[in-house]
Amino acid sequence: MLTAFARAFKTPDLRKKLLFTLGIIVLYRLGAHVPVPGVNYKNVQICVDQAQTGGLFGLVNLFSGGALLQITIFALGIMPYITASIILQLLTVVIPRLEALKKEGQSGTAKITQYTRYLTVALAVLQGTGLVATARNGAIFQGCPVASQIVPDKSIFVTITMVITMTAGTAAVMWLGELVTDRGIGNGMSILMFISIAAGFPGALWAIKKSGELANGWIEFGIVILVGFAMVGLVVFVEQAQRRIPVQYAKRMIGRKSYGGTSTYIPLKVNQAGVIPVIFASSLLYIPMLIVQFSGGGANSSWGTWIQANFVDGKPIYIATYFLLIVFFAFFYVAISFNPEEVADNMKKYGGFIPGIRAGRPTAEYLSYVLNRITWPGSLYLGLIALVPTMALAGFGANQDFPFGGTSILIIVGVGLETVKQIESQLQQRNYEGFLR
Repeated sequence: MLTAFARAFKTPDLRKKLLFTLGIIVLYRLGAHVPVPGVNYKNVQICVDQAQTGGLFGLVNLFSGGALLQITIFALGIMPYITASIILQLLTVVIPRLEALKKEGQSGTAKITQYTRYLTVALAVLQGTGLVATARNGAIFQGCPVASQIVPDKSIFVTITMVITMTAGTAAVMWLGELVTDRGIGNGMSILMFISIAAGFPGALWAIKKSGELANGWIEFGIVILVGFAMVGLVVFVEQAQRRIPVQYAKRMIGRKSYGGTSTYIPLKVNQAGVIPVIFASSLLYIPMLIVQFSGGGANSSWGTWIQANFVDGKPIYIATYFLLIVFFAFFYVAISFNPEEVADNMKKYGGFIPGIRAGRPTAEYLSYVLNRITWPGSLYLGLIALVPTMALAGFGANQDFPFGGTSILIIVGVGLETVKQIESQLQQRNYEGFLR
């Protein structure tokens, strides 16, 4: 693999793409440390050191590489773009116009991408306003004595300036990601997400070492590293696992030429939904706590007390609800992203069939049956991986930013595998030799 990396840097155009991507990554990480105008940076650092933030803020902070809690110009990170992409993907199933654009090919995809950009900016304004309002009243840092002094000047002009700055930062992050896609090694948004999550790994690992008690924390540190390697191996194994359904195309004679007669397969991944169910479940679980925080007297009521006592990490009701939501959203997302009827109709149109299965409705029913069968282990795997931070909180006393959490490890491994495949494919175009010999 090392020789393959060396060969990648020896290839002029590939070296240019790699160096360009590294330059964008450096620029992105620099922007994640530039404070927003109007924020007292000293008070922010005091609250970051003292307070623990989980739930939805913890999730967004994970995707922003720690920039959210630092309240920097890239505080929102890539999260508005991810949310906009998911919303457009869901609306494609509901709105016929978007579904027609999706079938138009490259021109339709470009139009949907343009809609995604507009929606990203709108969501950035909305999320930026919510973040500024939360920072002004000190709710972003629970239990910090100077939380209300993070934004000393609470005038309308300063508030609007902060929101515009964060929105411009999100647009800049989106532009940087598209630059990496066009002129770098590809998968720009995914790579920026990868860098954001990986940036928090060293600090989180060192915090576990400092809080450990066995051999100055090195025993706990070593156990966490071993658990991390085991989880990476498990995630790689499941992410690469797929059910290949054989497809045979009938031979057709058109004039004197013969067409078709080939064999291929439909790859159905075990984890067809990716990390989307974990994001949906995490966001939905934080809504009750959000209602309690912003409802004024809700925290002192009986229902508010019950939510604060039960909807926190480590509680049985929280764990069970989280697991069931992940399983539900895994089936929900697979159902809207993979249409067995459409696949069966396309196969029938081009003369394809599954051996032993009649074309048309029987093929769609067979694909639906197989998809449901493999989604069960995929959804259970997602639920177990997502519960690792909760088990870590109980076992190691780790904080909410446990480095090998479900969302982070899924994204790290998924993006890493995809990036290596892209570099390998570009290497094979030149000397037919990639990372794996």
